[in-house]
Amino acid sequence: QVHLVGTGGGLVQPGGSLSLVCTVSGSIFSIDAMGWYRQALGKERELVARITTSGSTEYVASVKGRFTISRGDSKSTVYLRMDNLKPEDTASYYCNAVGRTTEFKWFDSWGQGTQVTVSS
Repeated sequence: QVHLVGTGGGLVQPGGSLSLVCTVSGSIFSIDAMGWYRQALGKERELVARITTSGSTEYVASVKGRFTISRGDSKSTVYLRMDNLKPEDTASYYCNAVGRTTEFKWFDSWGQGTQVTVSS
C-alpha cells in the first residue's frame, strides 16, 4: 500500500506565505511524479503544481511566479512554497503521487488534504 501525508496548511493574510509538505511511504518501487492539487468550495479539483522524477515542473497559470514545487533528497517528499498568496488561493490542497509499487503495480494515490485560507 501507498500512504501520503500532506501538512502545512493554515490561515494567512493576503500577500503572506505558506509551505506545504507531502511525504509518501509504503511499498514503493518508483515514483514517477508528485504534485499538489486544490479544490475550492463549489469548484472542481485542479492541478496546482507537479514535479516529475526527472525534476521537470509544471504549474497552473494562476500560480506561476508565486509558487515553487521542489523535492527532498529522498524524492519521497515534495514541498510547495507559496508566496504572495491571494484570497483566490483559498482551497483544500491535496498531495498526489503516481508510480509503481514493489509488485510493479501502478498507483495513483492521494493525501488527506490540508486547508489553506487566505483572508484578512
